[in-house]
Amino acid sequence: MKIIADESVDFEIIKALRSQGVEVFAVVEQLPGISDDEVLEQAQLHQLLLMTEDKDFGELVVRLRKPHCGVLLLRLSGVETMQKIQLTATALKENFEKLTDNFSVLDERKLRIRRIQK
Repeated sequence: MKIIADESVDFEIIKALRSQGVEVFAVVEQLPGISDDEVLEQAQLHQLLLMTEDKDFGELVVRLRKPHCGVLLLRLSGVETMQKIQLTATALKENFEKLTDNFSVLDERKLRIRRIQK
């Protein structure tokens, strides 16, 4: 499983996912400061699911219909770090194929997956 994590993602989540064998390309490490459009382009170029906490990506892929390989928006503010890690890891492990090519939102109660027409 390979994903790209936007700079907005809590780095503790990235570290935990890596320790579980997920290949995470972290924008903050490799390409800090690039725009949201550039992050989306990198995800598309490398065929990676994009994980973010920035709702602006919803605007880019839903309203503007920018090319993507899937976006997982984490809406977990106020949730303890360990619970964020557990929720994110479980969502990825159990739903990775469903997340691909879709716009998904994970909050503390559920995962919503929305098909986006390309």
